[in-house]
Amino acid sequence: MDPAALAWLLAQLGPTTPTTDLTSRHSRLGSARAVALEVLAERRAALLAEPLRLVVDGVVTMDRTANLTGVERQIAALQANPGPDDTPTDADTTHQIEAVPIRPARRTR
Repeated sequence: MDPAALAWLLAQLGPTTPTTDLTSRHSRLGSARAVALEVLAERRAALLAEPLRLVVDGVVTMDRTANLTGVERQIAALQANPGPDDTPTDADTTHQIEAVPIRPARRTR
């Protein structure tokens, strides 16, 4: 994996993410975006495995729904945008030409 892709992954997933884990996932999956999506899916599953909200009256209140919402937004953003090592698809490389008729502002005599 090139250093630019590793830097992008660390920016997406946080600097404490182990680089050896990211490198092994990249060799298995083939792209940095796939690695980021897999790590975020695992984080989402871990959040869903535990109660999102815990209330002990008068003692403690824990609410993790905002964390889940943030992870889901990050997953949606990664699915919509290409990663640093993604190859452009045909839709990304097509050019569109538009033709419009040109008319004078006033009629000439």
